[in-house]
Amino acid sequence: MASLVPCPHCGARPKEEFTIRGAALARPRADAEPAAWMDYVYLRDNPRGRYEEHWHHTAGCRRWLVVTRDTATHEIAASRDASLDTVGVKRTEGARS
Repeated sequence: MASLVPCPHCGARPKEEFTIRGAALARPRADAEPAAWMDYVYLRDNPRGRYEEHWHHTAGCRRWLVVTRDTATHEIAASRDASLDTVGVKRTEGARS
């Protein structure tokens, strides 16, 4: 059975329709220190458990989503339209701050 991703616009769709960008991290302010930008651009955690990632519905509605996925089981717990995150990206428990 194929893994299905719950797209808030198209319903449950096969994971092959999506492209994964990576961790859904809060972007530093434009005037942040270079160290903050270095951390944002180059450093990533590799957590075990639930983690938020940006996914693009490439073969569907072409919207960016924030998908909450368990990195150990690959189970997808939730998804939401990324454009609804207006003040940074809310992160799940266990993600790096």
